[in-house]
Amino acid sequence: MSSIGTSNEPVVTSYAQAPARTITAGGVTYAYRELGPKGGIPVVFFVHLAATLDNWDPRIVDPIAQNRHVITFDNRGVGASTGSVPDSVEAMADDAYTFIKALGYDTIDIFSFSLGGMVAQDLVIKHPDLVRKLVLTGTGPRGGKDIDKVVGVTYWDILRATLTRQDPKEFLFFNRNATGKPAARAFVNRLKERTIDRDADMSLTGFRTQLKAIQKYGRSAPSDLSKVTQPTLIANGDNDRMVPSGLSDDLHRRIKDSELIIYPDSGHGGIFQFHEKFAPVAAEFLAG
Repeated sequence: MSSIGTSNEPVVTSYAQAPARTITAGGVTYAYRELGPKGGIPVVFFVHLAATLDNWDPRIVDPIAQNRHVITFDNRGVGASTGSVPDSVEAMADDAYTFIKALGYDTIDIFSFSLGGMVAQDLVIKHPDLVRKLVLTGTGPRGGKDIDKVVGVTYWDILRATLTRQDPKEFLFFNRNATGKPAARAFVNRLKERTIDRDADMSLTGFRTQLKAIQKYGRSAPSDLSKVTQPTLIANGDNDRMVPSGLSDDLHRRIKDSELIIYPDSGHGGIFQFHEKFAPVAAEFLAG
């Protein structure tokens, strides 16, 4: 079971120091981390393809955790969570629901990136009462144009990265230009700031299963996003090669009264490249 922080514990607001916890529900032990002041509605972070707890940029998490209880978690079969990776985004959303309910929450805010944004959409459509506010970054709608091409782009960039001994995220998340390359290196270095309790890497089998789930999501009938009435913030770079930037516009058109931010000269990881601008905007959006 999860250990509950007592009121006399100091509040941790640095993701690099966030305690690692586990909770078991539905036969799966979920690994998660939490930080920020307890109480009120938590902000649950939904992570990207092939990502574990160690893939969240502390420059995004920490500013939100200054004033909010933040929870990050490994989906089933990922990192330190047990079980096998689901082969559909919808099943991932069901697992997220199980995890959130096991922690005892009836209302959450969601911060999501990439695959996490797809999971978040499926969750909010199935359980609208659970979610108060929604942040969708670097993502697209079910059935969105060219989402199923993520697989080819991903394998190609992993090959390029392997040949040059670089992190695939430097290719997948950032433009390969004078602005993008240093932003990519800075991002990858920030992910190494945590030195204790690092998460297990995703297995190759699990990674391939996630890719299949994304492909299936991309080839599915669209969801009715008019059902999403929550305040929604959508953000991306203007040159997202993984989940094409136009899909952020598509989400914005389909989710009533949503806000859209597109950052210039940046890719899938636009929010990480522009963390100094984006983190305060996200924190303010999630406040209150």
